[in-house]
Amino acid sequence: MTIERHSAVPGVFSFQMGGKSIFSTVTASRRSKMIFVAGQLSTGRNGEVVGAGDMRAQVRQVCENIKAALKAAGATLEDVVQTSTFVTDWTKFREAIDVRQEYLGNAQPTSTTVQVIALAHPDYMVEISAIAMIE
Repeated sequence: MTIERHSAVPGVFSFQMGGKSIFSTVTASRRSKMIFVAGQLSTGRNGEVVGAGDMRAQVRQVCENIKAALKAAGATLEDVVQTSTFVTDWTKFREAIDVRQEYLGNAQPTSTTVQVIALAHPDYMVEISAIAMIE
């Protein structure tokens, strides 16, 4: 079974970067197994904050953590259908969207991003949770 991804939906604005949609507006799947990845922070293997003060480094670490979590469940980033992102600075996150695209661009999951006052530690700048679907 396939995942259907629709970036262009009549009557709904589609955000783009470099002339390409950066997420799908609607994603549908007939795959049978759903995988829920809890919000991932830019935490390294030893529990340290990776990239304090550097949104690009934090997005990269968060995506690496999501990738590892998905692998443990038998999935890949290509299987991601939805993400929820929490950022402490929208402007800095926008400067790191290309890093997110490097990891999730092919999947184009539906996506919600909100700015929050703080995350679990003052050095964290971004947290992303994900839902994937596999056979």
